[in-house]
Amino acid sequence: MTNRPDTPRSRRERPAKPALSRAGIVATAVAVLRAEGLQKVTMRRLAQELDTGPASLYVYVRNTAELHAAVLDELLGTVGPAPAGGSWRERLRGVLTAYTAMLLEHPTLARSALTARPSGPNYLDLIETLLALLDEGGVPPAQAAWGVDLLLQLATATAAEHADEASEEDWDALRAALHSASERDRPHIAALAGHLLSGGGPEDRMAWGFEVLIAGIARTAVPVSPQHPTDSEENS
Repeated sequence: MTNRPDTPRSRRERPAKPALSRAGIVATAVAVLRAEGLQKVTMRRLAQELDTGPASLYVYVRNTAELHAAVLDELLGTVGPAPAGGSWRERLRGVLTAYTAMLLEHPTLARSALTARPSGPNYLDLIETLLALLDEGGVPPAQAAWGVDLLLQLATATAAEHADEASEEDWDALRAALHSASERDRPHIAALAGHLLSGGGPEDRMAWGFEVLIAGIARTAVPVSPQHPTDSEENS
């Protein structure tokens, strides 16, 4: 006797669920991010997507913060290597601009990236690329090591700032406030009101910011600390 069409299938007849893995969890998290934003990337939501319990996910990912860092690392794989042509400074700006552009595609991730601590292979590849370019430019190793942190902070903060653009009304209010500044009470603002909001767009200011940081990193020695010896001390 055959089963009727509406007879529930036994558990044995259902297709086996794919085995859980960290890579599979992160891939599912990236899919949810692309579709609905980072706020929906939670352990409970991923458990639903993977047809399992939230407790099962903690075997592979300690908490939501680690999950978000893993998602960031996965998307860092889309940044790519340094451009082939141009000076080391131009190629360095190219990598940083590509990193910023990736974050701008995912506004909620841009804000989270300010505090995320990725440690995966794509993040390490990005750090290696930046250090190699600074080394090519003759930047001393300790300054390059500290400088990478500043460069990524600027890129990440720029993406986070522009993740939710201010309304035109907000910009109009700011322009009006700056241009109405009293020469007596706020002489510097009155003199520079136009320059404070000048530029062709956020890209111009970001490129200028990278140049300022790169120049400063190359010229400014880091303080020597007994807890953090220089490379020469480590190798002696």
